[in-house]
Amino acid sequence: MLVSRGQLITILKENVCEIKFNRRVPVQGKPLTRRMLCTNSFTLLNSENGKLTLNYRPTSRLPNYNPAIKDLIITWDIFMQNYRQVNCSQPVDLVRTIPANEEFWKYFTENLQTLTAEQKLNFQNT
Repeated sequence: MLVSRGQLITILKENVCEIKFNRRVPVQGKPLTRRMLCTNSFTLLNSENGKLTLNYRPTSRLPNYNPAIKDLIITWDIFMQNYRQVNCSQPVDLVRTIPANEEFWKYFTENLQTLTAEQKLNFQNT
């Protein structure tokens, strides 16, 4: 399902989302799109599991630009365990939405916990 920047901002507040979007800056040898598992659910991220398992840490500073002007969303990338930016200059493909509660942790345990670094990179580049 294609979503706008505004729709995605709202959905990310209470969910973990699998999204696919166009790279803002193409990377040689990589696809023009990137896939990401991300969230802006501070309830999930600030939980004990969020801090220990996802290595979440609050940001120490704001960017020196307005992400909205550049059609960007700053979000927590579950695999990269860091803040990343989603290019929303074109609609973003919302592949899957998982509620940011115990349902996510069940999904994490059953599907993500044992992925290798190579499998995570393959996910991002497909």
